Amino acid sequence: QVQLVESGGGLVQAGGSLRLSCAASGIIFSLNAMSWYRQAPGNQRELVAAITSGGMRNYADSVKGRFTISRDNAKNTVYLEMNSLKPEDTAVYYCNARYTGRDYVDNYWGQGTQVTVSS
Repeated sequence: QVQLVESGGGLVQAGGSLRLSCAASGIIFSLNAMSWYRQAPGNQRELVAAITSGGMRNYADSVKGRFTISRDNAKNTVYLEMNSLKPEDTAVYYCNARYTGRDYVDNYWGQGTQVTVSS
């Protein structure tokens, strides 16, 4: 059974920092691309940051220079370090694991963790 368990969300003032964690089980973590998405009320879910199995990273323009994604394959965990937080970063943040096979894709989601940034 695949589980992605996010933690680290909460309430923070603008300019503050949070570190999200996503612990994975039931997958070969090192072979999966890991991503963080977010969804604010009334908005579509959007990609925030991603890291491939090889360690390549990409970020949404809105978080470049403020957020850092990293992974620890020994701990089966992906992190999102969020600095200089803004009220517009308020959303539910979801962890995603994606494995692309030869002719299939496995895609898994966590339950989400709320991040609220007050002005």
